[in-house]
Amino acid sequence: MSGTDRLDVLEARTSPLRPRTARTGTSTPRPRTTVAPRRPRRRPVLVSVLVAVVVVLGGCGSADEATSGGGARNPVAPAGDQVFTIGAIPDQDPEKLQRLYGTVADYLSEELGVTVDYEPVTDYAASVSLFRAGDLDMVWFGGLTGVQARLQVDGAEAILQRGIDERFHSVFIANTATGLQPIDDLAGLAQLEGRRFTFGSESSTSGRLMPEHFLRQAGVSPETDFAGPPGFSGSHDKTIELVAAGTFEAGVVNEQVWNSRRDAGEVDPGKVTAIFRTPPYHDYHWVIRPDVAERFGDDFVDRVKAAFTGLDRSDPTEAEILELFGADEFIQTDNGNYAEIEEVAGDLGLIAR
Repeated sequence: MSGTDRLDVLEARTSPLRPRTARTGTSTPRPRTTVAPRRPRRRPVLVSVLVAVVVVLGGCGSADEATSGGGARNPVAPAGDQVFTIGAIPDQDPEKLQRLYGTVADYLSEELGVTVDYEPVTDYAASVSLFRAGDLDMVWFGGLTGVQARLQVDGAEAILQRGIDERFHSVFIANTATGLQPIDDLAGLAQLEGRRFTFGSESSTSGRLMPEHFLRQAGVSPETDFAGPPGFSGSHDKTIELVAAGTFEAGVVNEQVWNSRRDAGEVDPGKVTAIFRTPPYHDYHWVIRPDVAERFGDDFVDRVKAAFTGLDRSDPTEAEILELFGADEFIQTDNGNYAEIEEVAGDLGLIAR
């Protein structure tokens, strides 16, 4: 399976995405179609106006129907007003992300019988903060951001990952003009000392956290052993671009992105090459907020799981989703699978102990 065509930002979102309507009621699944229709994305301004109308009308009701002074949501709002909002860390080109998650949103709308919106975010930290605030109900996180998000939202669950995420890898890459040779084991990473080096995003599991962990195991300190402070490109695609251009002599990327770009002919082997594949670790996964059960029904999380684990390559839309994720399948996961990530992040000072 060639890699992924997933993810990233089309516009900056740094403030709450939309006011929330009341969270009650269960949803009845719609009949499944072979190819999910492509519905237009909702515009935040229109949603905000509609919500404002609901609030004004709600104020005309009895005191029992109004929200409390503490800000509790109106318990009698119709279930049809509920929107299930998904997001993702922006680890790749924005156009790829929009294509992937727009398709996922349409598919989930059909499978779950509720309106599903995909909201792009500005950066990794924004995906965590918006999940914490409740503006995103479910997010495709990397290992580190998933841990950060769950530590800030009591009851949040890691529920799904691709089969490949059980044993994920990073790839160290080098500009071919450097003469850096392929590395057989962790100790060989010492040849990166004195080189200009870039990570991906500062919060990336495959582009920073685990690579830094492996570098330190090899005796390489990113703070002192490179030719100056390491760079942080912001995404795997950008890391490849910067190393190929010679801006940095070496870097590290998500293996799946590297394989996908290489197989698509988007990497010039005369300029940049892979030199080391790291040991495996758990990485990407869907994390969901605990309050979705209150809003959509006690069985909602199980229905979300079934929508992903039931993806069938004989269906064109479902095959497209698997292809865009670079996945053969989705499997269930749980919070315990990311204990190593949490430990390493604590050791590196990326989360509070």
